[in-house]
Amino acid sequence: MAQFMLIVDVTVVNVALPSMSDDLHLSPAVMTWVVTAYTLLFGSLLLLGGRIGDFVGRRRMFLGGLALFTAASLATGLAENSGVLIAARAAQGVGAAFLSPAAMATVMATFQGAERNRALGVWAAIGGTGAAFGVLLGGVLTAGPGWEWAFFLNVPIGLLVLFLVPVLVKDDGPTTGPGGRHGGIDLPGALTMVATPALLIFGLVQARDHGFGDVAAWGSLLAAAVCAVLFVVAERSAASPLVRLPFLAHRSRAGGFLVMLASAGVLISGFFLCSLYLQHVLGYSALRTGLMFLPAALATTIGAHLASGALSKFGWRVTAFSGLAIAVVGGLLLSGVDRGNAWGEVLPGFVLLSFGLGVAFVCAITSAMHGVEHLDAGLASGLVNTAHELGASLGIAVVAAVAGGGLESAASSLGGFDNAFVACAAISAVAAVGALVLLPKERPDPSAGPIMAH
Repeated sequence: MAQFMLIVDVTVVNVALPSMSDDLHLSPAVMTWVVTAYTLLFGSLLLLGGRIGDFVGRRRMFLGGLALFTAASLATGLAENSGVLIAARAAQGVGAAFLSPAAMATVMATFQGAERNRALGVWAAIGGTGAAFGVLLGGVLTAGPGWEWAFFLNVPIGLLVLFLVPVLVKDDGPTTGPGGRHGGIDLPGALTMVATPALLIFGLVQARDHGFGDVAAWGSLLAAAVCAVLFVVAERSAASPLVRLPFLAHRSRAGGFLVMLASAGVLISGFFLCSLYLQHVLGYSALRTGLMFLPAALATTIGAHLASGALSKFGWRVTAFSGLAIAVVGGLLLSGVDRGNAWGEVLPGFVLLSFGLGVAFVCAITSAMHGVEHLDAGLASGLVNTAHELGASLGIAVVAAVAGGGLESAASSLGGFDNAFVACAAISAVAAVGALVLLPKERPDPSAGPIMAH
């Protein structure tokens, strides 16, 4: 239930965003941060959240993260200005980053053998159903009682789970490393891991509003590059780094992380762009927009399902390249939208985009987990999830920068949307080439048990 809430909150905001913008008079830059503040903190703090959970215990970490997420959801719904709204969304992301790895670790510790595989199958299914439910829920609630209820609904669910977990989940103590000692917390790595994407997104937002010649824009982008270097230095020198760089640099894992980063960025950007286009340009209601999104959300799930069979027949490279090539076609179809019929102009391209990315998600996860030892399964899964959330953050920032002022209102030129969808196609094309170069040639071992990430 808790993990379902976290996934719903990634997509629900995309449908509600135009109404939030109208009610709170949000600028285009603020609209970008409403989406990215959550996924940015969620993704960049996931590994730190897992490490702290080893110190304080999984159940305590889960309950603390859930309490913060629930309180932040209430604050988001009550927000009356952009500052409070973004701060509350950021707090949601922090709570999610503390909650999610503790939940996953609890599942791994509770179930063994075939039961664990079934439990992980349920966990993986939550990702697809949560995304689909989020777009429908966002439409129903925004069109009904208001966008605030998309966040208020988290409160009773969060309180229920807070009550049930102490009853149903066994308490656990801290998890110690080899020799009974903790591995330590890599604070420099954690800080630079947050600062790098945050500065990059801020620089892109400034460039969107003022051009890349703006001091704040290029200064932030330069600072992001410096923080990236400092992150590498911190991880090379840390006694217990958040990310072991040799592990990250392994070819198939690097390919999986790259494909996940690009696929998540393009998919969430697609929801973001299509929501603004349908509601600002075509005048669709939030409910009608949510219904329009359902086929695309289902296409993602179907693509993920079919990818498993395709991998066993064709291997990683061919399957991933094919899925991303389909996504390129979908992005190019969307780049030709005008003020006509959404069913004929938006839906075909969006369904193709979503289907192809659903295929790519499975290729990314299985490639990143390929050949990973059991002791490193948590790190690999955490990095996949980190790539998913950070990809969503960076994707929104990139397409918003490319679109410029073309996303602001119904009166805006459609050139901004066209350029943004072309950017989605270009990112998918780059990921397709990366898949051919980095992903393994062989097919997955059918005897290996699944290790899934959301």
